Amino acid sequence: MIDLSDYERGRKYHGDYKADLAHLQTRLEHIQVAHIVHGRAAVVMFEGWDAAGKGGIIQRLTAQWDQRNYEVYPISAPTAEEKAHDFLWRFRTHLPTPGNIAIFDRSWYGRVLVERVEGYASAEEVARGYGEINAFEAELEAAGTTLVKLFVHTTQAEQDKRLRARLAEPWKRWKTGLDDFRNRAKRPEYLEAMDAMFARTDTGGAPWLAIDGNNKKAARIAALTAIADRLEAAVPMDPPPLDPEVARVAHEALGI
Repeated sequence: MIDLSDYERGRKYHGDYKADLAHLQTRLEHIQVAHIVHGRAAVVMFEGWDAAGKGGIIQRLTAQWDQRNYEVYPISAPTAEEKAHDFLWRFRTHLPTPGNIAIFDRSWYGRVLVERVEGYASAEEVARGYGEINAFEAELEAAGTTLVKLFVHTTQAEQDKRLRARLAEPWKRWKTGLDDFRNRAKRPEYLEAMDAMFARTDTGGAPWLAIDGNNKKAARIAALTAIADRLEAAVPMDPPPLDPEVARVAHEALGI
């Protein structure tokens, strides 16, 4: 059971941040290649508070990835077309094919978080949602798709500090809207919903990974390490062999 109060220390990162980040990004580059070569699919999913640093983690996660084999899906309020289907439909349409990785910036957990707290879903729909989510994630596992679920946590004080900084910087104001402050005002209700979410959807095949987001550098290293560990465990990491015909032609063309 995840207790978010265990992820509020905000300790500074005391390693060599640039060198450690570069090492992780090279490791992640190799992991993506392994997924491409072996035809494996993966989903990396982020939940967390507004201004928790999810975008910064995603930016560094994909920095050395081949753009042809991953996609980032920022999830916002459902469209009219999406509302005409069950709540999981819009996520099913973005699931990765073999050799590809899908990244969700927010996810299907909106049913048991924002929709629960804001009243967009009925109590019956929320209660049913936990089982529907677990079944959906079990389908991903059965299909051979690796699922990584991260929750990036910040304290109220740290979130407020970042919201103030966004408002003070003209080129960052676009990142903050009324929803951020509406959600902030209901933090106790969201914490209650999060506790229920962790209790009912932290399964063996799809465990939650909580990240202390109160120090951005430490959070990025922790998140990328957790993602790399889980993805690496799900795919053979032997480098692909050189095709003999390619080797022959290269020898003739390049003299190697």
